[in-house]
Amino acid sequence: MSGITAYGAYIPRTRLQKSAIADANDWFDAGLRGLAKGERSVCNWDEDTITMAAEAGQDCFSLLGRDSVDALYLASTTMPFLDRQNSVVVSQALNLGDKLRTMDVTASQRAATSALISLFESGSSEGNSVLLASEHRRSKCGSRGEMLWGDGAAAVAVGADNVIAEYLGSETYVTDFVDHYRGEDSTIDYEWEERWIRDEGFMKSVPTAVSRLLDKAGVQASEVAHFILATDQARTPAAVGKKIGVSAEAVIDNHIADMGVAGAAHPVLLLTKVLESAAPGDLILLTGFGQGADAILLRATELVTSRRPATGFSGALARRREDSNYNKFLSFNNLVDRDVGKRGELDKQSYLAAMYRQKDLLTGFVGGKCRDCGTIQIPKDNYCVNPECNALHSQDDYPMAALKGHVKTWTADRLTFDWNPPAYFGLVEFEGGGRLMMDFTEVQPGAIETGVEVSLHFRIRQFDHQRGFRKYFWKATPAHQ
Repeated sequence: MSGITAYGAYIPRTRLQKSAIADANDWFDAGLRGLAKGERSVCNWDEDTITMAAEAGQDCFSLLGRDSVDALYLASTTMPFLDRQNSVVVSQALNLGDKLRTMDVTASQRAATSALISLFESGSSEGNSVLLASEHRRSKCGSRGEMLWGDGAAAVAVGADNVIAEYLGSETYVTDFVDHYRGEDSTIDYEWEERWIRDEGFMKSVPTAVSRLLDKAGVQASEVAHFILATDQARTPAAVGKKIGVSAEAVIDNHIADMGVAGAAHPVLLLTKVLESAAPGDLILLTGFGQGADAILLRATELVTSRRPATGFSGALARRREDSNYNKFLSFNNLVDRDVGKRGELDKQSYLAAMYRQKDLLTGFVGGKCRDCGTIQIPKDNYCVNPECNALHSQDDYPMAALKGHVKTWTADRLTFDWNPPAYFGLVEFEGGGRLMMDFTEVQPGAIETGVEVSLHFRIRQFDHQRGFRKYFWKATPAHQ
């Protein structure tokens, strides 16, 4: 039996109040007030598609052994790199080794569902294949998308052991229906009229794919317990569900009011939500829309109630921090040309050879553990740092990204440039051993003190704007704030 064996989710902590967007823009478009209820998830300045995918992957691996993974797909329409395999960066941040198949899947809002079908159809009886879906979309100021979209990521693993949702089949309907597009020289989507997209797009493409799938599977629409259709059109899922024949109770809420729609990642995010609440035997109908439609049918197994990730969708949604600073949102998304001062103008050239030699530390956060005395240290070095040992070449790789740490020293610096001042940094000591000077991120005033527990997160450390590169490293965040 093949199906989903594990899952995870990540939603950025910051939630921008939609009323703040309307307050800043309703002088031009009073209609924004009608969309101003609730909040949307917002990436911090040091988050992007890659870092969110790594977070969702970490959550998924709370259920799954990393050594069982033989393939990793990353689906998104907002990849940070156009000619560098983004999925490889994520795989190394997750310490998945160098013997797996990686692939980026992009250029469509159904990138994630199409990738999931590919994994289902090509999966082997051994090992697991992991799909990461992540999206960080930019939109014009005062636009409908700015009000209704959000940032987020999800992960699902496909395999044959410990299946929590059995794969029953899939169908795809293909047509070049252009509801929106983004050309090679653009960074923001151009969208067509909403009613046209609903009537000619969703209402025709999705029922076509679904009817083919249900006929093939020998399933009645009324038997479907959970129907997922990701869209920022609030009423469309219910309308499509009615046309298909699923019950109104089966239609899954898109969470437009409390996080926004996360583009290509949203169908998989909603799937992780359903897996948290599904009962054994429930039929799950997952769809993806974009130049046609994908339809995937799953059946929850007895394990669906016992195999739960550490955070999951509900945990990620509940972990929130309200924000009403619209100007900060514009700055973090490069929608305004901000004066960053002389310190922010320093050249951040990326030394690719040095980065490659240190990739285990920089991307995987791998330290060393001495085979002779057991001392843990980071960075890994030729000599053991234990003065009573000092053994040469005695250290084995020791991944440390999942370890808890505690603040030994810290400072908040407003002279050092930071995109969200002040810049917090200090010395972190890890459980079991090892110390490292690190940046802190997403620190609430008063939340950091000596002894405070911290967790580690893969983030952007610097932007090299001159050469179009971004450098990643791990940062520490107070665990309880």
